[in-house]
Amino acid sequence: MSPRKVVVLGYGMAGARLADEIRRRDPEGEAVHLTVIGEEPHHAYNRVLLSAVVAGTMHSDLVRLHEPGWAGEHGIDLRTSVRATGIDREQRRVALDDGSTVDYDALVLATGSKPWLPPVEGLTRDDGTLAPGVVTFRTMEDCERILDVAKAGAPVAVLGGGLLGLEAARGLAGRGNLVTVVHPAGHVMERQLDAGAGQVLARLLGTHGIDFRLNASAARYLPGSGLKLDDGSKVAADLVVVSAGVRAETGLARDAGLTVDRGVVVDDSLRTSDGRVYAIGDCAQHPGTVSGLVEPAWQQAAVLADLLTGTRVAARYRGTQVVTKLKARGIDLTALGDAHTDVHDTDAEVLSLTDPTGGRYTKLVIREDRVTGAILLGAPDAAATITQLYDRGVPVPADRLAVLLGRALPSGAPAAAGPADLPAAAVVCRCNSVTKGRLVEAFRAGATDVTELASATRATTGCGSCRDAVCGIADWLATTS
Repeated sequence: MSPRKVVVLGYGMAGARLADEIRRRDPEGEAVHLTVIGEEPHHAYNRVLLSAVVAGTMHSDLVRLHEPGWAGEHGIDLRTSVRATGIDREQRRVALDDGSTVDYDALVLATGSKPWLPPVEGLTRDDGTLAPGVVTFRTMEDCERILDVAKAGAPVAVLGGGLLGLEAARGLAGRGNLVTVVHPAGHVMERQLDAGAGQVLARLLGTHGIDFRLNASAARYLPGSGLKLDDGSKVAADLVVVSAGVRAETGLARDAGLTVDRGVVVDDSLRTSDGRVYAIGDCAQHPGTVSGLVEPAWQQAAVLADLLTGTRVAARYRGTQVVTKLKARGIDLTALGDAHTDVHDTDAEVLSLTDPTGGRYTKLVIREDRVTGAILLGAPDAAATITQLYDRGVPVPADRLAVLLGRALPSGAPAAAGPADLPAAAVVCRCNSVTKGRLVEAFRAGATDVTELASATRATTGCGSCRDAVCGIADWLATTS
């Protein structure tokens, strides 16, 4: 039998990961003939690490997911700098903007999302393109434009105080720019943080040279000058970075008659309303997760690879327990579950500690003796402990204060002081579901440094926040083996 023709529309993080997962299961291409279509001219890269590129702490070459020869080595028909323009579901054919077509037996939409532009006068030209001095923060090209304009000491305004906006702001401040974040809500990262945590985080970021204009919206962009806000005040800026959220890229799916809501609606098999068409990543809408994060997209890629190759036909995606980490130098922030519960909720235990001067804020929400939410700013030990409790779904130790301070593990033993104290089941890299035990196995099999461990297990290749932990485990193993 000839291989099944699988076409992936999108060569971002989700599409690239799916291709990797398919070839891990079908290395010779006997089951799947794989075609990947990407709009950008270069190989896939890790968008999550773009803030490090802006900050100058990581070179753009280091965020690539694939080397130039990757597609040829794995028998993949990779087409870059080309865009899909239409899907013919009856003929099972995709039209591309270079005039060619590609047929499929199974089609995967991994089209991602696009930046949302707030309705600010002057932000765009008449044709809808961004005005000079305005850039979104989404692609490698965006990073290059930011670095071209944002000279050291130059004032920069960031529209949006969400996760990505703060990462961009911290990166620019680290380069010596005078950064002002304009955010319409009363505190930053309001989706993940409560007001108390948001206030402490803004104060902490202020010590890194970032100013905030909260409860404020931009009314007009003045090229060469900056922003005029809705209260009449002005923010000087040579560059305006827009990071006001994203919207799922659903145009192709909608035009093809697939069911679309906020994203392309999928079931637990990642199927759309057409059984031959699937969707993963930011463009997909599944009730068990939120878009915009690495971990759900890569879990979806693994499930779909099982299904498309026939490796595990019972595989299903049931959702992801999301743990959010702010990737900003000098800031240690973890938020998980539903942390907006307050002390007035009689069905939950809520504990919190606030230390604005020290830049620390911790909050723990417990229901039926299990962690259901937490905010952990400036508390890495507590973050490690509580994330373990959350991941494993085990009862919270009776000494709640010890847990909040990071001094108790699920077993009730003292908190982990180092790699030796972590249990083998502890998840070190959430993006790739890599446990300490898996790292130990890989080390004993010959992966004796961080680069080799990353290659063997994929730890550190997602959001990168686990790199210090992986380094610590590698160092510990090197001294004890």
